[in-house]
Amino acid sequence: MRISAKGEYAIKAMLDLAMHRGRTLVPIQEIAARQAIPQRYLEQVLLALKRADLLTSKRGSTGGYHLTKGPDEITVGAILRAVEGGSAPFESGAHGRRNGGGTDLGELWNEIGEAVAGVVDRWTLGDLVARAEEKRRSARPMYHI
Repeated sequence: MRISAKGEYAIKAMLDLAMHRGRTLVPIQEIAARQAIPQRYLEQVLLALKRADLLTSKRGSTGGYHLTKGPDEITVGAILRAVEGGSAPFESGAHGRRNGGGTDLGELWNEIGEAVAGVVDRWTLGDLVARAEEKRRSARPMYHI
């Protein structure tokens, strides 16, 4: 399975928003800078996520973005579907029908797609936030006096 740049950027942006959830709105410039995503491209990604009702925005100098639901209610699968649509790498039909020496491999691709969908639909932004925070805590040096 291969995740496109758009899919990866969408997950990074949503994770950034989840990690800064205490703020009312997060400006796009801050997300782009923290996640090293070109702002023009990020605008397109965030628009797709907004259309999917995963985030809302406010324009202007005090504007920005925030999640429409809690991090535990948004799955990685929902994010990928929002930006990839029917071409998400785990959706049935995404691989097309391939002919392997006269053998129809459709069942195999469907089963693989279902397995991957099961994983991305099980993981939430809340899970990713918890992992990121745990990793950050364990990376801090412990000083003993």
